[in-house]
Amino acid sequence: MKRRYSFPVHLTGAAVARTGDEMAGPALVLAGFALTGSAADASLLLAGVAVSSVLGGPVLGSLLDRAERPGRLLAATFALYAAGLTAVLVGLGRLPFALTLAAAVLTGLLGPALSGGWTAQLPAVVRDDRLDRANALDAMTFGAAGLAGPALAGGTAEALGAPTAVVLSAALVALALPAAWALPARTDPTPKSPTRGGRPRPVPSGPAPSGPVPPVPVLSDPAPPVPVPPIPAPPGSAPSVPVPSGPPGGPAVGLAVGLAVDLAAGLRAVVRSPALARATLTSVVSCTAQGMLTACLALLGERVLGGAGRGAMLLSCAAVSALAANAVLTRFPRAIAPDTLLWTGALLQAAAPAAAVLGHPTVLVAAAFVAGIGEGPQLTALFAVRHREAPERLRSQIFTTGAGLKITGFALGAVVAGPVAARSLTGALLLATGTAVLAALAFFAVPSPRGRATPA
Repeated sequence: MKRRYSFPVHLTGAAVARTGDEMAGPALVLAGFALTGSAADASLLLAGVAVSSVLGGPVLGSLLDRAERPGRLLAATFALYAAGLTAVLVGLGRLPFALTLAAAVLTGLLGPALSGGWTAQLPAVVRDDRLDRANALDAMTFGAAGLAGPALAGGTAEALGAPTAVVLSAALVALALPAAWALPARTDPTPKSPTRGGRPRPVPSGPAPSGPVPPVPVLSDPAPPVPVPPIPAPPGSAPSVPVPSGPPGGPAVGLAVGLAVDLAAGLRAVVRSPALARATLTSVVSCTAQGMLTACLALLGERVLGGAGRGAMLLSCAAVSALAANAVLTRFPRAIAPDTLLWTGALLQAAAPAAAVLGHPTVLVAAAFVAGIGEGPQLTALFAVRHREAPERLRSQIFTTGAGLKITGFALGAVVAGPVAARSLTGALLLATGTAVLAALAFFAVPSPRGRATPA
């Protein structure tokens, strides 16, 4: 199965879908501002798409882990995500904004499928001895999407209008449907029981009974069963109703119970694994710092680079250096332990906003490159730790849950830093620096199995 599905197809589908996803945020902001005339409403659309992913991630992951053909479920999710973006665009300026915002929130529930849900299928596509390199290449698609998505959104909005940018982002997500649909089926499906959360019932074991085993009598001519006449019901009583077999409430309730058990199992898997807990906590706090820095880009562009729009150039610089750093990792995938890359990447991301405080154009551009060098390898390391530590039956759930938490952390960071930056840009940059340092410290705050945190 692993050789019938081409890894380049997987990689191309990931790049296209993630470019559409990265394009969707800026496109919605531009379209929201163009069609409603309110910058506040536009930012609410972006926040709605981002924040709701923390709820959708665990459920999507659990469903993917339970599916015999996860690619079919991913394809359906991509189609719904593209349809959701289109619905938001149609509602802007035509329906009450509350309904449009609700559509954005519902669409955001599906966002983790494009990031963690896709990456979780990687072990089914490549052989184990090629997983490290494939993982680094998969992480590079995030950098490429982060570079191309905002540029496409801005360029399309400038040339053809902001609504067209939203349509193009939805089209790119839909374009990845064939690659997702063709993903290989699960080769070792785990039986799913709604009362056991997908785990087979344990077979009781114990010591064999001691002493001689009494012989079992064999009847050569067993007596026929004696028919027992039915007992008539008392007059006026209700007729007997057959008791249905199966889980109470039917298949829907059984599935809900199974999902709840799976979600609890996924949470326990992250909490009980020091490596997964460190990676998740460090990456989420790092993403919060990234959101804080992103909220400062417009002011940095205006005050340091001569125009608010030029702040987007800093995102491109970070994406380029992230791609370059991950390209080096593909050549030497085991040169640095993934756990080490997690906390060192956080420290590099802390250096970027600290340097931006100086307010010099050259230093600011260099700081953006440094941020990318920290972000790219940290993402690759995060994927490597998840592939290494996640139980097979919970792999998709752990990936999508982590993706949802990261997206939400980014959104919360932007929401917190925005008002701070309006009063003091330096204060917001220092807040981003402190949060990134906190991400590195969070790695060591989680004890290792031996009682101490180790970087490697």
